[in-house]
Amino acid sequence: MIIFMNVLITGITGQDGIFLLQKLLNEYKNLNIFGISRSYKTSDFLNMISTGNLLDSQKINLINLDLNRYEYVYKFLKDFQPNLVFNLSGPSSVYESIKFPNYENEIINIFNNLIEALIKTNNYCKFFQASTSEMFGLNNEEIVYDEKSKFLPNSPYARGKLHNHLKISELRTQFEWDIYSGIMFNHESEYRKENYLFMKLINSAIQIQKKKSKSFTIGSLEITRDWSYAGDIAKGIFSITQNGKSFDYVLGSGVETKIKNIVDIIFTTFNLNYEKYININPKILRENDPIRMVANPIKINKEIGWKTETSVEKMIEKIVKSKLNN
Repeated sequence: MIIFMNVLITGITGQDGIFLLQKLLNEYKNLNIFGISRSYKTSDFLNMISTGNLLDSQKINLINLDLNRYEYVYKFLKDFQPNLVFNLSGPSSVYESIKFPNYENEIINIFNNLIEALIKTNNYCKFFQASTSEMFGLNNEEIVYDEKSKFLPNSPYARGKLHNHLKISELRTQFEWDIYSGIMFNHESEYRKENYLFMKLINSAIQIQKKKSKSFTIGSLEITRDWSYAGDIAKGIFSITQNGKSFDYVLGSGVETKIKNIVDIIFTTFNLNYEKYININPKILRENDPIRMVANPIKINKEIGWKTETSVEKMIEKIVKSKLNN
């Protein structure tokens, strides 16, 4: 197995970047890791990821770099010469991309700058691109999605991701490049930001338990999704770059869970009956959002041997424990 000396992780301060960083440091000794982020101070980030983990911070270099500026990207990649690139960067909120459609161009531009700079420096290193199940979007003909399912993106975020996903197939053929796309279904963790569903539900339950809030409004309890633990997904990302045989892989658990069950588990954790506190308002749902979506991860399981290890119940337990400890 190749030991990657120089590793670049864009979007390193997101939940996927954090778990991927931990995986790399656990697997390899001789690493020089650069992480790109526009929002974190190095000291704050290292303090956050070091909680409960013995990480060698000397191997981690966190830099602020505008990935939308090609000249900056080119100069950095020319000097750094990475052996492995994980592109996890760009806006991750579908709702924000709807409010600010330019996010689609930003997602594409960041990807293009990285790819063009690597080609210009003649560096066809292993490359992983984070794709998303949102690319299936309006495809309501299917419930279970795999690598051959039809793409019908329903947001600027999904359209940007699909553009990059399709480009990877071309690049892999044109340059015989070990370049991969991971189509990731919903995943959560203790490192998720506060404006996502799981954290909103947990925060709401805490506030209700403390008598500081009386209710929580949600668009629907009937929507079903495939939720995995971000730590498991990061292991899948790593495995793809080590043993991938194809350009694209679906990353998910293959298990569907209703939002109703998520709400029930979270509120029960705080000894609350969710039915007493939840308000339903369908108007806050995204238009034409599929009711049911679940991954079919059989390809990655057969070709690489990866599958998720953490149940939804265990994942919620981890997130709640971390939230209360902090």
